Amino acid sequence: MLILDAGAFVALERLDRDIVALIKRERLAQRAPLTHGGIIGQVWRGGGGRQANLARLLAGIEVVALDEKLGRKVGLLLKQTRTSDVIDAAVALLAKDGDEVLTSDAGDLLPLVKATGVHVDLIEV
Repeated sequence: MLILDAGAFVALERLDRDIVALIKRERLAQRAPLTHGGIIGQVWRGGGGRQANLARLLAGIEVVALDEKLGRKVGLLLKQTRTSDVIDAAVALLAKDGDEVLTSDAGDLLPLVKATGVHVDLIEV
């Protein structure tokens, strides 16, 4: 599974070829890349202009709600890691063994992912 952090969406707005290729790979495998609603809030500014690419991409992305259940898990992870970034912690909690996480915050995500005990590839964008 491919998990998208805010940096991945920014790279898509710039039509970064490597990121576009990874998204295309997922779609060809009939898998929808995954993110959560907090990430959408970080990057969405209305969908016009440069964000037209983002608007098209969102139609094929699975967006998980940052609801009470995920929020409680995030809080526990933040306590465990003594960190404070809710959005990054929620991304870490979406990941399962073998997933790839596209991010511009690999340094921030690494301790969170390690604390979850899953083995993922953090891919810098």
